[in-house]
Amino acid sequence: MLRTRGESMKWFWVLGLVALSECLVTIPLTRVKSMRENLREKDRLKDFLENHPYNLAYKFVDSVNLDLGIYFEPMRNYLDLAYVGTISIGTPPQEFKVIFDTGSSDLWVPSVYCSSPACANHNVFNPLRSSTFRISGRPIHLQYGSGTMSGFLAYDTVRFGGLVDVAQAFGLSLREPGKFMEYAVFDGILGLAYPSLSLRGTVPVFDNLWKQGLISQELFAFYLSKKDEEGSVVMFGGVDHSYYSGDLNWVPVSKRLYWQLSMDSISMNGEVIACDGGCQAIIDTGTSLLIGPSHVVFNIQMIIGANRSYSGEYVVDCDAANTLPDIVFTINGIDYPVPASAYIQEGPQGTCYSGFDESGDSLLVSDSWILGDVFLRLYFTVFDRENNRIGLALAV
Repeated sequence: MLRTRGESMKWFWVLGLVALSECLVTIPLTRVKSMRENLREKDRLKDFLENHPYNLAYKFVDSVNLDLGIYFEPMRNYLDLAYVGTISIGTPPQEFKVIFDTGSSDLWVPSVYCSSPACANHNVFNPLRSSTFRISGRPIHLQYGSGTMSGFLAYDTVRFGGLVDVAQAFGLSLREPGKFMEYAVFDGILGLAYPSLSLRGTVPVFDNLWKQGLISQELFAFYLSKKDEEGSVVMFGGVDHSYYSGDLNWVPVSKRLYWQLSMDSISMNGEVIACDGGCQAIIDTGTSLLIGPSHVVFNIQMIIGANRSYSGEYVVDCDAANTLPDIVFTINGIDYPVPASAYIQEGPQGTCYSGFDESGDSLLVSDSWILGDVFLRLYFTVFDRENNRIGLALAV
């Protein structure tokens, strides 16, 4: 690894990476349309962001609870579409808004060398301004269900929630094609899935936190607010019991790639409507909806009275949020009801949308589900790497 020496040397190296990226092998990640609503209503989103600037201060929670040994990173809720936290990279720090994403394992942010329109709308990292930056000389390409990034691998100090992660591998984008990233409310993504899903030869952020002895327990947890901009948090190294009621129900991870578990069934009024006989589900904080096999989700849309709109989304009568029964996800013998007020989402101008969507070709297994933010707003979730299990409890 080499430290950069000057602008001319950097540009020579970056131009070489641009050429190399044309022949990269794509690494597929389970990502689905977690931000498509903000493209549909981008004019509204722009107005929203102008009234709520990126540098909104979070004062509702301490970064570190020394009594519990927990490090907290507050996240801002953007219209129930995405939960975004702030990290910094480099010395001195350069700040970025990122999705803390349990559906991927890599960290990346835009670079000052990126030529895509998306990068012009977001914070970009300048390697020449960081005394701790190191390059790897390796081009990378990441593919998500809603977009892609091509760039190069680097190393630098990453800070968030009171934690200081040195020599962390991360990606810097050179290209972010498509409209999705252009209008995204975040700059980059910080993946929290298993290292087996990460770029070959790299150590993900969470694994580095543990290896460097920065956290006392090998776990992290999420609390996602409902509609409120503030109050959401991801915590590292411990669990704050004030965020949930009752006991945590532990479910073993069925495959150490995503945070994947075995689900028993999905039912309504005591009748199984999906996952009959069992199926697999991925717990994904980077996905806003409940994602399932196309034919099964279509049947659910019919049951709840959803009709496909010209844009391909399913529109529901808003009154149905008060009349339809719960849809119950049964996991490891425990029922997790999702009420209609959660799986029917109110959009702009009095339009309501189904919280279910079809997986298409984005899942590795055709009968798998992704339990995104619609589910996670209801249930506080602990991701325990030491014991390879997921804890679920009713969020308060």
